[in-house]
Amino acid sequence: MLRKPASAPNPSKVWGPAPPPSSAPTRRGPIGDSPELLTSLPDFERIYGSAANLALGGGDSLNYLAHGVRNYFDNGGSRLYVMRAFAANSAKDSGIAGAILVDNKKDSTKAASVNARAPGAAYCGTVSFTIPSRAATGLTLSTAPQGSLLKAVVSKTATLFVKKGTDWLDSSNTKLTLPGNPGDTPGDAGSAASLLGVSVQFTDADGYSQGWDDLGLDSNHPRYLGTRLAQTPQNRVDQLQNLICVAIGGSLTAFDLYAAITALAVQDDGSYGLTLAGGNDGAQPSSGDETTVGSYAATLAVLSGLEDISIVAAPGASALDDAQAIQNGLIAHAEKRRAYRIAVLDCAAAQTPSQMAISRGQIDSKYAALYYPWVIVSNPLAKPGRDDIPKEIALPPSGFVTGIYARNDTQRGVYKAPANEVVTGALRFESDINFAQQELLNPIGVNCLRYMHGRGYRLWGARLASSDPEWKYVSDRRYFNYLEASIDRGTQWAVFEPNGERLWANIRQTIADFLYNEWKNGALLGTSADQAYFVRCDRSTMTQSDLDNGRLICLIGVAIIKPAEFVIFRIGQKTADAQN
Repeated sequence: MLRKPASAPNPSKVWGPAPPPSSAPTRRGPIGDSPELLTSLPDFERIYGSAANLALGGGDSLNYLAHGVRNYFDNGGSRLYVMRAFAANSAKDSGIAGAILVDNKKDSTKAASVNARAPGAAYCGTVSFTIPSRAATGLTLSTAPQGSLLKAVVSKTATLFVKKGTDWLDSSNTKLTLPGNPGDTPGDAGSAASLLGVSVQFTDADGYSQGWDDLGLDSNHPRYLGTRLAQTPQNRVDQLQNLICVAIGGSLTAFDLYAAITALAVQDDGSYGLTLAGGNDGAQPSSGDETTVGSYAATLAVLSGLEDISIVAAPGASALDDAQAIQNGLIAHAEKRRAYRIAVLDCAAAQTPSQMAISRGQIDSKYAALYYPWVIVSNPLAKPGRDDIPKEIALPPSGFVTGIYARNDTQRGVYKAPANEVVTGALRFESDINFAQQELLNPIGVNCLRYMHGRGYRLWGARLASSDPEWKYVSDRRYFNYLEASIDRGTQWAVFEPNGERLWANIRQTIADFLYNEWKNGALLGTSADQAYFVRCDRSTMTQSDLDNGRLICLIGVAIIKPAEFVIFRIGQKTADAQN
């Protein structure tokens, strides 16, 4: 038997527990950009802000995505992609906060402003400028970088100088006479001279602070303010994490910027303050289409290019006016060819079992699962003495459910139904589902979250929102996604290889090795490997026309294990002398 080629990767290592993406409005963060892989809640908060409420269309709304991310990580998730959905209030309102540093409406090259990097009310914070100084001597002047700023007393007048080459020039290009002794101070005898820098600190509306030290005001400085906080950063980290940017006109000099900064209002700590205004959270995002910036369709289109995604969800979308269209968009995204994904759908808030039965009837997909009801949790924003902030809030279940999916994948595997699992963080559920209601909802594909006496709050359902009897369980869909993706990506080495018996044998061996490991791990049904799966790739699966047209066809069959959804014990009674 031919051995598997060394170049053929093991399919089981190609696709496993994958990070789910989520899309929804957030306090801040990039829009229409490539999503970033997050591995913790602090990662999310650095880029997308806190869990403080949003003001969508002027109304107060829970920050469902931020709470969903917290619930995801609390329930066992470890990797996550996030895309921010933002819809502007109007074409003329970008929602980006800003403030003018140097005002010149007639000539933009002589103007400067400080702006938020993205839209959001959270960016309406305060920028603080500090001018640190250190003693200047002949030695420090010679080692100072280009573009450094010096303040010295010349002819009894405090004057600013900028280093250009080896010279120090003032605003009229008059050269400063340098001291002959490296330890001497430049300028008038007996006076002090200082090398000046700039430190910038931004504190957003949620109290998050970010600072930059040792900046310069001249464009030749290696840490020039306009470059370090550029509108278009040179690296991805600055683009994601720098909350503000500074736009400086090309005609402005270091002297102009220094004068503008020191003319700002002096704050209690001695720094110069500038307040950003005009930022807002926009309107409610809609389903839209792939060309509508900030819509759910546009964010999902970006996620289509990522292969390591297995779950998609939109926490809080069920509370929006366009909820049904967004839900349909999630389903369409998961159903795309070779997407290998499943959509986790939220119910609307405060639904009765009868309403859920109607909601379930509006969708039918073997790539989606619907969960009910919402979960009551402690509000992380609650504070002692603040009765205006609710101590408990209701959240959609998708954040909890995707975390349970990830936990289940890690601890057991995708072949195990993600159900009968504890919902971490739940105080209770919005509706207390009883056994009779479960019997109504479960068969039609509504997965319930229930309180089980003595066993806590659990996810008690693993059905697809599908009418197809062959596709009933979430574990079936996800395990087939796993098998298809693993085999697809793990056999790409075969493309453009000579399409003959040697290649067919290698293909059979590669896939058979992978499926054998799955059977040994308990994912496939059967007492022997022959009962668990078969792999055919030979003349019986391909015609001469297939070979002439460059097609290699492999037929694979697997016997997957269904979950024991109903455990039935039959108990009878017998007399003492009855036969067994």
